[in-house]
Amino acid sequence: MSQSLAKVIAQVVCSTKTRKGWFREGGMRTDRYAYNSSALSRGVDFKPILIGGLDDHIQILGLLSRKVSIADMIKESKTHTSKWVKKAGPQLFGFQWQAGYGIFSGSPSRTPQVKGYMANQEQHHRGMSFQDEFRELCRRHGVAIDERYVWE
Repeated sequence: MSQSLAKVIAQVVCSTKTRKGWFREGGMRTDRYAYNSSALSRGVDFKPILIGGLDDHIQILGLLSRKVSIADMIKESKTHTSKWVKKAGPQLFGFQWQAGYGIFSGSPSRTPQVKGYMANQEQHHRGMSFQDEFRELCRRHGVAIDERYVWE
């Protein structure tokens, strides 16, 4: 085949270090989503479909590039958003992402349901903690986790 084609939908989940709620202030979450979307589109050819989350984590649904590794895409996202957050004010200088992440494959037919779920994070987390949500995502996708190392 002379042409390389790909359409890989992925859901990325990243937590702040120790799940500290850094993004409680006003429009900080929304601004972070917009900045992250732009950085990923420009930097690693990742096409965000939806970015959401809460005070202590972010979820990114998008199309992976066929040219950039997952690890490089995550590094780009974390590096650029960390620098941006720290410039937002002295109270945010200590901001850090957790070292690890989760990335789960998606399906075009399930994308509307995942978008709906991600758009309702506030409501969803009234009844489920971040840790339980992550455990459930791993269970649904057949990913084994070691509780001794997954939380930081």
